[in-house]
Amino acid sequence: MTFLHTLARYPAILSLAIIAAGPAAAEEGMWTFDAFPAKSVRDRYGWAPDQAWLDHVRKSAVRLTGGCSASFVSSAGLILTNHHCVASCLFDNSTAQADLLDKGFIAARREDEKLCPGQQAEIVTAIADVTGTVQNAYKGMSGEALTRARDAAIAKAEADGCPDRKTTRCQVVTLFGGGQYKLYTYRKYSDVRLVWAPEDRAATFGGDPDNFNFPRYSLDASFLRAYENGKPVKPSDHLTWSPRAPKQDELTFVVGNPGSTARLWTQSQFAFEREVRLPITVAVLSELRGRLIAAMETSPEKQREGLDMLNGIENSLKVYIGRTKALNDPDFTGGLAKAETDLRGRSGGNAAIGDPWKDVSAAVQAYRTLYLPYRFITPSSDLYGYAEALVMAAKEKAKPNSERLPGYTDSALPLLEKQILDKRPLYPWLEKLQLSWSLSKAREYLGVDDPDTQLLLGKESPEQLAERLVSQTRLSDPEYRRQLWEGGLQAIEASKDPLIQYALKLEPRQRALKRLVDENYQGPLTAAGGKLAEARFAAYGDALYPDATFTLRISYGQVKGWTERGKAVPYSTTMGGTFDRATGSAPFDLPTAFAAHRGAIDPATTYDFVTTNDIIGGNSGSPVIDRSGAVIGAAFDGNIHSLGGNYGYDPSLNRTVVVSTDAVQEALEKLYPAPWLVTELKAR
Repeated sequence: MTFLHTLARYPAILSLAIIAAGPAAAEEGMWTFDAFPAKSVRDRYGWAPDQAWLDHVRKSAVRLTGGCSASFVSSAGLILTNHHCVASCLFDNSTAQADLLDKGFIAARREDEKLCPGQQAEIVTAIADVTGTVQNAYKGMSGEALTRARDAAIAKAEADGCPDRKTTRCQVVTLFGGGQYKLYTYRKYSDVRLVWAPEDRAATFGGDPDNFNFPRYSLDASFLRAYENGKPVKPSDHLTWSPRAPKQDELTFVVGNPGSTARLWTQSQFAFEREVRLPITVAVLSELRGRLIAAMETSPEKQREGLDMLNGIENSLKVYIGRTKALNDPDFTGGLAKAETDLRGRSGGNAAIGDPWKDVSAAVQAYRTLYLPYRFITPSSDLYGYAEALVMAAKEKAKPNSERLPGYTDSALPLLEKQILDKRPLYPWLEKLQLSWSLSKAREYLGVDDPDTQLLLGKESPEQLAERLVSQTRLSDPEYRRQLWEGGLQAIEASKDPLIQYALKLEPRQRALKRLVDENYQGPLTAAGGKLAEARFAAYGDALYPDATFTLRISYGQVKGWTERGKAVPYSTTMGGTFDRATGSAPFDLPTAFAAHRGAIDPATTYDFVTTNDIIGGNSGSPVIDRSGAVIGAAFDGNIHSLGGNYGYDPSLNRTVVVSTDAVQEALEKLYPAPWLVTELKAR
């Protein structure tokens, strides 16, 4: 999913077995490691992993803070993930003379491995239940007071859990809408380097037309390496590399970090998504895509500089359009409504639960009036993002940890600091394009005379303001960003940088809107979420999985095709099929290495394959593991039917798309040779 690492889905998709509020159907579910449904797996397949197996794969699984999943595959910190998960790293390390995103990259020696700016690798070491601690902190409260008390309790739990913030990170995760809170402890590695990546066309063969589709012919795989103190990490566990073809119907497990889902939402939340958020998102992203394409067509250099952003926008658009179609499919939405009706019926008469659906509806109604200003008060561009983060961090660091906003607590600051200070290229024309686009959309949706529009623009046009701010700022210099970060609030308030001054001007209104959202929307949702969780547990027991939260999950399934309009779709493709599918025109033009080494490639090598595993955006790069615990592929996409997976799962149609280790091995040996990696992967 050129977007498994950020979102999710379609219409004919989901008309069947979607009961999001009830117990999971076979193969449905992104399960937490402390609640894996071993009995269900054993009953269905005659075998289930034991605790030692689960512990091993958990310790081998990697979360990449850039939004992807991955896994250790050697004792020297080698990490398998997707090519599209390292595209930004390739982009950030590219120049006009050496376009690594286009040509690919192979480190001849470990000294040549290239740092990935802003990237951090994290491994779960412990999961603790802190539900009572957090819920008791806000018991009897409502609105903004509730969110403040909840956030303070979370900040304390994270700080207490990870006193060593140099090597560990703690994160309290909200599950079941506030029905549970779990403290995840991570071992973190902040030095992540690029090792091997094929040329872009090999990973993106078929482009947007093939995205979220199958059959696929994509080498969407790459390798990173984690370092600590200048040396490769020696992880406690790593997966065994098994370069083999998958077998039809074999049991598979996907271990990764699905980003977010909305399967436990109420009808009023689905209505808001369908009527407000999705239409606006599709419209504004479509315009950004058009502006970007027009600008890229003006020069080869802009074509290179804008490609990574364009790929992300087009992928996001496909996701949001798919979600829109899913929520406008009467069969699909009828299944969601039926699920809610069933849960309401089972909960009737339970005075302790009350009517949380009514409370959610009232909160959503209040949010409808706040949504536009809350969305558009924050302009969009990387440079503005630096300015806002520096301003907010300076002000929040001056407060006690328990009083800070989420994202600026002691547990969150080390990663934020890395993301702000790491050196990466920035292109003024792209910054101006993004900033002027976001400001013009704010004016369009809020109105010219709206006070927030006037605050954002003053007397300038979006284009004039973007030109002035980007041309005059010094924030593209990482050393200047460091001075501001280390100088704290005094340095921020003394700065004459126009983007810092602009962020300071917007900050009071941004805080005021957040308080209104917390009081009228987030607070009531948290209170109602706890009651909805109680209703689900009372009705269906605890054999439930929570919505995705970009934390470690495991799903189980099988290697299996499906039937499309009466025709069987095979479960796999071969590398030889690439030549049959190629047309000579982008995006179906042959990768250079494929054309040059056609005679060397074994055409029968399994390229990509599909499974019934339940995944979503964020799972990109997740290892696909067989029952022996060996990795046989990396998940990189879903089929077109998975585009509704944000809201529900259909086992007959939803499929995970995987690049096989069989194909990656072939590429390492013959297409993009790295014999030292082949040797490293063979080691046990």
